[in-house]
Amino acid sequence: MGFRCGIVGLSNVGKSTLFNALTQSAAAEAANYPFTTIEPNVGEVPVPDPRLEKVFEIAGSAAMTPARLTFVDIAGLVRGASKGEGLGNQFLAQIREMDAIAHVLRCFEDENVSHVEGRIDPVGDAGTVETELMLADIETLEKQVTPLEKKIRGGDKEAQATLDLVGEALAALNSGQPLRSADAAQGNEGFGTLQLITAKPVLYVCNVDETAAASGNAYSAKVADYAKAEGAGVVVIAAKIEAELAQLGATEREEYLTELGLDEPGLNRMIRTGYELLGLITFFTANENETRAWTIPQGTSALKAAGVVHTDFEKGFVRAETIPFEDYVACGGEAGAREAGKMRLEGKDYVVQDGDVLRFRSAP
Repeated sequence: MGFRCGIVGLSNVGKSTLFNALTQSAAAEAANYPFTTIEPNVGEVPVPDPRLEKVFEIAGSAAMTPARLTFVDIAGLVRGASKGEGLGNQFLAQIREMDAIAHVLRCFEDENVSHVEGRIDPVGDAGTVETELMLADIETLEKQVTPLEKKIRGGDKEAQATLDLVGEALAALNSGQPLRSADAAQGNEGFGTLQLITAKPVLYVCNVDETAAASGNAYSAKVADYAKAEGAGVVVIAAKIEAELAQLGATEREEYLTELGLDEPGLNRMIRTGYELLGLITFFTANENETRAWTIPQGTSALKAAGVVHTDFEKGFVRAETIPFEDYVACGGEAGAREAGKMRLEGKDYVVQDGDVLRFRSAP
């Protein structure tokens, strides 16, 4: 399924370096000047999940396929983007297509890397970008008012409900609240239907220097407080270290992480957090040919999950043979789970749980 997370931020905060490390490629040029990335760069990355390897080992499959997320490196934003400054129009058009936003903030000092506004202030940078996105949303909403009023005069009852929602959204934005914030969205889940930028979930990525990779620094601590206040996620990463790790083999990578005092690459945390940010879960299928992780939104039915694997499974759905991950491991696989009575036969309305190992049965 096409879940897309846009990597955004001001120029020279480390977006492209981070993207390169994510995709283990040099697809996005990294350079010390604004607007390096003019067209969006797209990369699919595997979602780290140790459960997949365990299912693979038990099933004895010939191949293993992880779940994947799509990251898009989006051109750097500058103040005035909502009015078309810099590459503002391109930036806003690209970010509207994303399901979530990974907002990279510069939390390091380096006299050799200029800052577009001449100072190191990650919370201020976050505010600059947020302001531009809110202004863009306000403009989008204001353009909807007159057409909706015309529909209301024509007797369209649904238009009135939409206009009321637009009014509530405008009130929140004009008071300085992004639509994803708890205060703005409290009691009103409808903002998500308006397809506005500030309603998208956000992950703040604190790009620190090598010395702060394990514990963060004063800059990242301020970002953590900022993120907590609005209910956003936050991850601390040293993009330079991640870029170096991406070039190493498995053994060298483990040794380097140990030297740095890190349990795992920061990118793994970023990917997992982005996965959680989008409200996604994983289910598994396993047979002699392949063990595979599949991505679905929380609350997905067995019928819809079957369609993710293959449309024929959804069309001819009969049942889903279901084994929770813990039972699959404890019973040594599908056969053991069946003998122990841990395999359940679920119908099309069953809500798939994170970690379920499923086998779909369908009519020809």
